[in-house]
Parts: sequence; structure tokens; C-alpha cells
Amino acid sequence: MTTPLAPTTDEIWSALAGILDPEFGIGIVDLGLIYSVTVEAGAVHVAMTLTTPTCPAGAMLMDGVQRTLAALPGVGPVQVDLVWEPAWTPAMLSDAARQHLDGRSAEYER
Repeated sequence: MTTPLAPTTDEIWSALAGILDPEFGIGIVDLGLIYSVTVEAGAVHVAMTLTTPTCPAGAMLMDGVQRTLAALPGVGPVQVDLVWEPAWTPAMLSDAARQHLDGRSAEYER
């Protein structure tokens, strides 16, 4: 039986992009919450932040990262570190996330 190859960093980023923030309905990558990803011999390390230190979905998002990556073939241990430097700002949003949020704002203004 062959052991699956460890996923590439791009494959890890792709998997993370599918994790949605429940409050905004936007992927955590597009929100700019993922700061770095490293893969070494199947071990994955993710540095991420939250929009605020008191984010009520923080534990759920971190658990989602852990579970999503651990389920990928070839992934060994997964370490998720919550970091606060640099502090998250709306400038970290992707263009797609910004457009989504702008659209939501327009709905509320009606």
C-alpha cells in the first residue's frame, strides 16, 4: 500500500478557501484570516487570525481549519496558531469579499 503524497501549499490554501465564516458567509482566505501556510513532510502549520479577539466564531473557525486539513490525504499533524500581529483590518479582504460585503450593505440600506 502506498502512502499518499503530502498536499502542496496551494492545495492547502484551496482547502482553507472552502471554510466559510458563519457571520459573513465568506471564506476565511478571502476574509484575509489566513496569514501563512507551511507544509513539511506532511505536517501542516497554519497561522491565522480573527477579525476581533472576541470573535464568537473563533473556536469554530480554528476547529474547521484543523478538521478540514486533517481530512486531506497525506496530511500528518496539523498545527493551527492564532496570531494577533499584524492585527486584522478590512484592508485584508480580497476584492471578491469586499464586493460581497458591499452588496450586503446595499441590501440593508433598502
